[in-house]
Amino acid sequence: MRFFLLLPAVVLGACQQPAATTSAPAAPTTTAPAPATGSTPEGKTYGAALTGEGAQPLAALPALLGTQDSAQVKLVGIASEVCQAKGCWMTMKLPDGREMRVKFKDYAFFVPKDISGKTIVINGWARRETVPVADLQHYAQDAGKSKAEIAAITEPRQQLNFEADGVLVKD
Repeated sequence: MRFFLLLPAVVLGACQQPAATTSAPAAPTTTAPAPATGSTPEGKTYGAALTGEGAQPLAALPALLGTQDSAQVKLVGIASEVCQAKGCWMTMKLPDGREMRVKFKDYAFFVPKDISGKTIVINGWARRETVPVADLQHYAQDAGKSKAEIAAITEPRQQLNFEADGVLVKD
């Protein structure tokens, strides 16, 4: 009987959107990424359609943010890691070696899980945030980290996060 009570909690916990974010629709029940919303000569788009025109290199982000906590920007860079549970987040390496987590607006779309190493264009809001330990551990679990690596996460982390309304995966 306990198994049946725990099963919904385990199923619902996979790649669940953290509670601290704005209210968003419930996550879709499928684990496949949403189909591309469009194709351009540049590649496939997910979420809002966009092109690479006007995109700033990821290395320019610190200057674009300046002293602000957030800024609306269009960036181009390389996807480094993608959530292997659903494709519901990805990371991009900043020039200083830190990673910026990219989540998708209103949890409305996902990206393919195999785009690590590909050039992408993202459009949306970059934000400086303090990420709680529980969220960091959740992301580590989604990324397939070991139990020891997850348990080693004991402090919140200041990092840049990005909420994308559209992603272009270049061919």
